[in-house]
Amino acid sequence: MNFVDELEVMLSSLSKEQGVFGRAARADAGTVAEHVYRLVLDAQDAWAGCAVKGSQGPTGPDDIADALEAVSATQAVKVMTYLSANDLVFPDSGPRDRAHARRAAERVVRLLGHDATWWTNMELSAGVRAWTPVTRYTFDGVIAGVGPEAVVVLLQVGED
Repeated sequence: MNFVDELEVMLSSLSKEQGVFGRAARADAGTVAEHVYRLVLDAQDAWAGCAVKGSQGPTGPDDIADALEAVSATQAVKVMTYLSANDLVFPDSGPRDRAHARRAAERVVRLLGHDATWWTNMELSAGVRAWTPVTRYTFDGVIAGVGPEAVVVLLQVGED
């Protein structure tokens, strides 16, 4: 199994819940914002019937880039775990495997390497959950990282 395939397996395990999408690709296949935008388009196709009529999201990678803020690898693990193990719309709903999400997120960060850079549209702190939208949905959160060989993106969308 090659490196990107291994990352794809880990992202698949993180994105097994409804509304959570993941992807891994070679680092030379576009900017982080382009990778996030491609995943946003996939999510919008998969969730087309769930969007509020008339809602609009980003029109291209530049809009995505404007929404992303750099974060540390430690914060990347936290956001990735949150997106995989919590529902953005109903945070206390249903049992999700938080321990698995944490282990998988740590592995993704480790695989991407120490030189990886991370971006998110979310702010997670004690009692605060805020974000800058990257989709047409009421709720969304994304974490993206790029290392020397690969780019990873995990996105959750939701409507209430």
